Amino acid sequence: MDFQHRAGGKTGSGGVASSSESNRDRRERLRQLALETIDINKDPYFMKNHLGSYECKLCLTLHNNEGSYLAHTQGKKHQTNLARRAAKEAKEAPAQPAPEKVKVEVKKFVKIGRPGYKVTKQRDPECGQQSLLFQIDYPEIAEGIGPRHRFMSAYEQRIEPPDRRWQYLLFAAEPYETIAFKVPSREIDKGETRFWTHWNRETKQFFLQFHFKMEKSLAAPPGQAPSLGVKRPPSLITGLGMHPHSDSMPPPPGGIHGMPPGAHMPPQMPPPGALPPHMRPPLPRDL
Repeated sequence: MDFQHRAGGKTGSGGVASSSESNRDRRERLRQLALETIDINKDPYFMKNHLGSYECKLCLTLHNNEGSYLAHTQGKKHQTNLARRAAKEAKEAPAQPAPEKVKVEVKKFVKIGRPGYKVTKQRDPECGQQSLLFQIDYPEIAEGIGPRHRFMSAYEQRIEPPDRRWQYLLFAAEPYETIAFKVPSREIDKGETRFWTHWNRETKQFFLQFHFKMEKSLAAPPGQAPSLGVKRPPSLITGLGMHPHSDSMPPPPGGIHGMPPGAHMPPQMPPPGALPPHMRPPLPRDL
């Protein structure tokens, strides 16, 4: 037999594979590739029966192995049934209207400048609580709009470097520009009578008053009265009855009673027992 001139043949090699062998090899390569990229267990139409074979619940076909089922899913029959099922489900599903988006009308105003204001500092005469009263004038405020206010942290604004010791109180009303007041960053008393606002529609004035909470003072130890002033540190030299007269301090205007004018009182030394040992004068010795 002449193998040299046979189509597709080579001397010393095996015979040419038949069409069935080529198809079987192709299906095996496709199965290995599909198993690497597709999770067959997530297919809703894949089912393994009690005989160990595989079924396609969509097309009602039997398959001996996973490769056969994967090859079937890529075929024309399975793809056609998938398209029919999708069209049937879309037809039977009730048409749900898309939710309407709530449209918020953005009101545009031309700014006319900053409003007039007045700030009053107050202190409660009974408890000494500090407060601030703001009066903002909005004579040209737009109809149907009321003034608004809020407190803003120093880290929210971008005008000044942030400082934790301060906060900002903002007032806004169209068509006026938003104004802000820099107030101490202290805790605010939100009591019913300690924080209130009022909008006078006749005079077009907005009032706001708030109180700062009282700072808690340190309690004095038992048996001691609370200090009212600055407590100075004690003297380094203790036990001295009187301080020596300083030459830098001038005498009284009328002089000292019983002494001629121009004379000064000699410095008085404390008794030796009142001085520390290292400052006492030496005792006289008998010669």
